Amino acid sequence: MTETAAATTRVVVTTDSLVRFHPVQVRPSDDDPDEVVVGRPEIGQFVELPAVGARAIELLDAGATIGTAERQLAAEHDIEVDLVDLVEALREAGLVDQIDGQPLAGPHRQVRPHLPGLRARHVSWLFGPVAKLVYLALVAATLVTVVRRPELLPTFRDFFWTDYVGLAVLVNTGLFSLSATMHELSHLVAARSLGAPARIRFATRLHHLVLETDVTAIWSVPRRYRYRVYLSGLFWDLAVVCVALLVLGHTTPHPVVAALLAALVLVLVMSMALQLHVYMRTDFYFVLLDVLRCRNLFHDGLAYARHLLRRFGHSVLPARIAAAGDDPSAVLPSHERRAVRVYAAAVVIGSMVALTSFAGFGLPILLHGAFQAGSAVVAGATGGSLLAAVDGALVLVVEGTLQTIFLLTLYRRYGRRRRPTTAPTSVTPAGPVPAG
Repeated sequence: MTETAAATTRVVVTTDSLVRFHPVQVRPSDDDPDEVVVGRPEIGQFVELPAVGARAIELLDAGATIGTAERQLAAEHDIEVDLVDLVEALREAGLVDQIDGQPLAGPHRQVRPHLPGLRARHVSWLFGPVAKLVYLALVAATLVTVVRRPELLPTFRDFFWTDYVGLAVLVNTGLFSLSATMHELSHLVAARSLGAPARIRFATRLHHLVLETDVTAIWSVPRRYRYRVYLSGLFWDLAVVCVALLVLGHTTPHPVVAALLAALVLVLVMSMALQLHVYMRTDFYFVLLDVLRCRNLFHDGLAYARHLLRRFGHSVLPARIAAAGDDPSAVLPSHERRAVRVYAAAVVIGSMVALTSFAGFGLPILLHGAFQAGSAVVAGATGGSLLAAVDGALVLVVEGTLQTIFLLTLYRRYGRRRRPTTAPTSVTPAGPVPAG
């Protein structure tokens, strides 16, 4: 009964209130020396506050009432602050544990990380100077090998390493799934090397089913370390490509093994190229996010694109479409505003090209392949080729499984989405970081 009351009763915050916080991490902001980042890695919630806000949390957590903390801050910094609003904002962010001795039901569910027993001391050597030298030597050796033997470079023919298309699809999908898992594990290991929890999950990017790693907790570390997490998956992919090419270039493996290595190289190169599609929040998107010093390039870019679309619609059909209102990018700092407006164009153009390409080529190929596979299965059941029927069944099983997972992931992500809470203006939330 007590837990239910705590979860449903809204505790009123006053200047006489005593506030206790969850254990939080505090670090200086990457961009503003007068601000700090405060957050809880275990729930993936971080906010940026004026530096005085960190001092306020320290005073309140030490047992001062809100009113006492306000007077103390006024004496120390010669400023007036409204800590009631700050506490309300931090409560919404899930940083407040108790108010006046009453536990609060957190608005954010604690994320259960994968491989919680993996510690920084276990994996930090993978990102040390010796590992970097080995990696550079591996890449250099591969470049020399490819220059001498350019026929090792992948082509589309490497995908069809057998005459049975269904078998090629099944095995290549397995290779891709394995490489994607290792790619995401690389993100997870890089996050754990910085002491940050992470979790791997299915997600969607337009019409693509993808794996992604939630590494929002890396907001607890400075920007220069975050690049390690963003790029670790690509570095792993490149390392595997290098090893496979070196094996092909300097040994004589069995023809089937050689064909599978060539298919693996092709699958990985295609996957790495996809990371350049920054309009889909790929790994390079998060690199771009930090390089351009933006907080949420994708969200702000979409908001600006919607604003332009509504403004255009209103100019064409003023009686049916309401006016666009204020430009959402106008409140951003000038450097962010410029980046957001350019990125908004990239999102719109890239998404339109990708979806048009899928509608014109990808979907017809998928449907035609499914029809051909189904026809082979029916023919095999009525006296036709048994091998062709098995091959067609493999295609249907693989593609059917992938599309089912895609639809379930899409429903979980968007079908049951709850309306987000708007954060107060006194706190700047840091956006989620799903590396993929």
